[in-house]
Amino acid sequence: MIKTLKYQSQSVATYYFVAALLLFVGQIVFGLAMGLQYIIGDFLFPAIPFNVARMVHTNLLIVWLLFGFMGSAYYLVPEEAETELYSPKLALVLFWVFLVAGALTVLGYLMVPYAKLAELTGNDLLNTMGREFLEQPLPTKVGIVVVALGFLFNITMTLLKGRKTSISLVLHLGLWGLAIMFLFSFVNPHNLVRDKMYWWFVVHLWVEGVWELILGALLAFVLIKTTGVDREVIDKWLYVIIAFALMTGILGTGHHFYFIGLPGYWQWIGSIFSAMEPIPFFMMTVFAFNMVQRRRREHPNQAAVLWAVGTSVMGFLGAGLWGFIHTLSAVNFYTHGTQITAAHGHLAFYGAYVLVVITMISYAMPTLRGRVANSARAQSVEMWSFWIMTISMGVMVLALTGAGILQVWLQRMAANPASFMATQDQLNFFYWTRLGGGVGFLLGLVTYLLSFFIGGEEPVVASGGGDARAVPAQRA
Repeated sequence: MIKTLKYQSQSVATYYFVAALLLFVGQIVFGLAMGLQYIIGDFLFPAIPFNVARMVHTNLLIVWLLFGFMGSAYYLVPEEAETELYSPKLALVLFWVFLVAGALTVLGYLMVPYAKLAELTGNDLLNTMGREFLEQPLPTKVGIVVVALGFLFNITMTLLKGRKTSISLVLHLGLWGLAIMFLFSFVNPHNLVRDKMYWWFVVHLWVEGVWELILGALLAFVLIKTTGVDREVIDKWLYVIIAFALMTGILGTGHHFYFIGLPGYWQWIGSIFSAMEPIPFFMMTVFAFNMVQRRRREHPNQAAVLWAVGTSVMGFLGAGLWGFIHTLSAVNFYTHGTQITAAHGHLAFYGAYVLVVITMISYAMPTLRGRVANSARAQSVEMWSFWIMTISMGVMVLALTGAGILQVWLQRMAANPASFMATQDQLNFFYWTRLGGGVGFLLGLVTYLLSFFIGGEEPVVASGGGDARAVPAQRA
């Protein structure tokens, strides 16, 4: 075993990465349960009703991605700042607080009726529950804020005492934005229009705003390490990408304001700037391919390079292309809330955020385990997992897109529109196909986890320049 970490405090990232992957498995399991409930309405009822399975599925998605972002920051920031983490002990304490709070919240969803859970957790003191993605009880929301403040304090103090780079500053801005936007989850006005507007301040300005800064920073970091391209070149790309992401993402929030009671000018603002939102993702695709093409060395961790390139391509398809097809107000009038929305949501989250977290884990975990890179055999299995998950997600998304198109025609455009339930009966073929894609995705995820347990000799590290330093290959 060889020493591969520049700073020992980076090792705290291991806890966050392991927790993220385990919660990811849980998310997919509950997703499959929901897929079956679409087809077999009383599956698992009354033990796990659909609304509970949906809450757990979406909440696990958010929590495991947050674990991934935090672990990535704990790995990246010390290396970028060229100093040890300010407080590794604080990072570990916050890890256990976040994990226990998340586990208790999920158990609460599963074991206590939601209305009773709201009563038991003080929702009458500050009414914050009942909104999609933000169903967490008040104590959990407060705990998230405490964990976020402790995490940001730790990261900020590390950054202040060390080197400042474009990557760490962009990541820092994204993480602070993530925490600040979450504060709107505590605002739940009685006016339904204002309520939905503040809700989108959290949901949209996370996934189409500050999270894109985190995405850009993590992708830039991995590409610097694996390609050896000069940092100045990657920094210029990063600045342009995040500028376009914020410009289009902030005003692009308007595509959620079309039909909730806000002024009509939002239909123009939302349509124009939402139509521009694919631009930063297309730039990210060009950026990734350009950096790989200009690489100054062959990094031994080729699996991480595949995940990085996959992030840019699938992010463009999911967040860019599939978002664009129904973002114009004239189109969204018919497609809003249909399975087309679900298709976009699944592919966008997978392409932009799931893949970038796995990219970071793929690059960092070998070094956290004392290796320069995993063996060629382990990387081969890991690459297979990428293709299995990506193709399976493609099957799911195409099935949901087909279901959405038929749903729009039957329910919203036909001369004699069918009822919601009558329409759903016509979509069973697509739902079975979607379920098959979900099973394939779980198999791909299990394949990825199995790659961690495959040994063998590390690949030889080629010499080269840039930040991707050459290290002698040794047996793991």
